[in-house]
Amino acid sequence: MSDLNRKICDYIAIEWIGKNQPKTEFALNHNIDEKTARRISNDKGYTITLYTLNKICEARNIKLSEFFKLINK
Repeated sequence: MSDLNRKICDYIAIEWIGKNQPKTEFALNHNIDEKTARRISNDKGYTITLYTLNKICEARNIKLSEFFKLINK
């Protein structure tokens, strides 16, 4: 299960947050706390909640099922 969690966080950190986008900007655009955005990017032990993942997906106008298809490519 921790492998799936790491895969989720890594995908968000690499594909959506990236190295150049400020964590504050990502957090504001995705209706999450800045601290959460930093944890997703930097904390290898962070466990993202389904609630947080859903908020991020809603802000990007994708369904959770579509997100899971993205990370399995």
